[in-house]
Amino acid sequence: MPVPYTAAHTPEQTMSFVKQDLFATGLDEGHLERLIGSLAAAPIDWGDLYLQKIEQESYALEEGIVKRAHYSVDQGAAVRVNQEERTGFAYSNELFFPALAQAMSAAVHIANGPAAKRILVPTMLPKVMRYGAQNPISGGTAADKVALLQWADTLARKMDARVVDVQCSISGRYEKVLIVGLDGQQVADCRPHRRLTVRVVMVDAQGRRESGSAGLGTRAGVTFSQEEVRATVERAIHEGSVNLEARPAPAGVFPVVLGAGMPGGLLHEAVGHGLEGDFNRKGSSVYSEKIGQRVASPLCTIVDDGTLNDRSGTLWVDDEGIPCQRNVLIEDGILKGYLQDRLNARLMNQQPTGNGRRENYASPPMPRMTNTFMLPGQHNLEEIIASVKDGIYAVNFSGGQVDITSGDFVFSTSEAYRIENGKITYPIKGATLIGNGPDTMNKVSMVGNDLALDYGIGVCCKNGQTVPVGVGQPSLLISSMTVGGTEHAK
Repeated sequence: MPVPYTAAHTPEQTMSFVKQDLFATGLDEGHLERLIGSLAAAPIDWGDLYLQKIEQESYALEEGIVKRAHYSVDQGAAVRVNQEERTGFAYSNELFFPALAQAMSAAVHIANGPAAKRILVPTMLPKVMRYGAQNPISGGTAADKVALLQWADTLARKMDARVVDVQCSISGRYEKVLIVGLDGQQVADCRPHRRLTVRVVMVDAQGRRESGSAGLGTRAGVTFSQEEVRATVERAIHEGSVNLEARPAPAGVFPVVLGAGMPGGLLHEAVGHGLEGDFNRKGSSVYSEKIGQRVASPLCTIVDDGTLNDRSGTLWVDDEGIPCQRNVLIEDGILKGYLQDRLNARLMNQQPTGNGRRENYASPPMPRMTNTFMLPGQHNLEEIIASVKDGIYAVNFSGGQVDITSGDFVFSTSEAYRIENGKITYPIKGATLIGNGPDTMNKVSMVGNDLALDYGIGVCCKNGQTVPVGVGQPSLLISSMTVGGTEHAK
């Protein structure tokens, strides 16, 4: 009989619950043993099986009506083998033993080479699972979710008469994962995630049209409350209102104050990606071979933490079965370590850090961030703003990118303000922040005591794979930074 699965769950309960689903097509323990036996007999350093079932849905409302609704179930399995620097990878979207045996043969053949140099990493799994049977897709009917979106639309229009259109969506995703390693260890995990986004279009009395966006994402619970929806709508309207009043951004070199929370996306791009193990093993990162060296201001301590409760980037184990953990990357400005998966850790004579992540079973794992943020300092935001005579206050970003090799980055702001004589004076639009990761981190001259994390909607794309991540930081002052705008500084 099926084993009941409750909110109070252990790894053993989760294993039984996950296997009930993944073994429904006829797979069994004997098949897993035969597949792992084939791996063990091959001349490889490491290998694993990754079985996954993904259930997801989404609803999108625009112009007062639901224009898109989606539901899907996907399942499959992958075989990954490593031999020295080579990787063999094959997958199947069928959970049948013959398909997996064929994938196993293909993966082992690709990585076939000299005798194995196996370094097995002992892992101690936490005794309590992080997530359980809190499937967001089962949290209410389709009608309930559509009604919530319609309520958000009505609420936004009531909050501000300048709102002429509302675009909002709600989505849920629930994964069941089973990882079986070459060492025979089996790890099962359940991974919920839900997301709400709201975008408003606003027009003022003069006919100026602007938009504002906000979102909320979490791995906790199964439904969004009206309070959560209300707060998200308020943030979207606030951003739209600011943009309606914004003046053209100046261009030049300015002191820049970054707000708490979402501006941590700059750390993600300008620092975090450069600290991923694959780039450093290949020597292609600006941070390569700099462990123990100063790479940032002594005020900067940056961590990647995959254990924070309910955050979008948080997991119980990574996609290689390694428990997620808190990794100090930069401490008081000194580089302490890199983010590692099994392959790059082994080749660099280091330990995996619980950062081997993949988008789904059809994608190989690689070093990725989880929740990356800077620890707080001693100053309050008012002190930081008051110290700036002529500068920019960036509260939110709309996107950014980085060149890993050089460390050069560019970010576009979605909410920013002018600072004049130690005071915030007016909002600006079109400001772009341009800089270099290590150079910018060395120019951090004040760090706030107001650490905040993002609202859980962050995603990261690397080598075509997208995964949810978290970012955060306290307010901080960068003493000088190039700002691209539409007006030249006087």
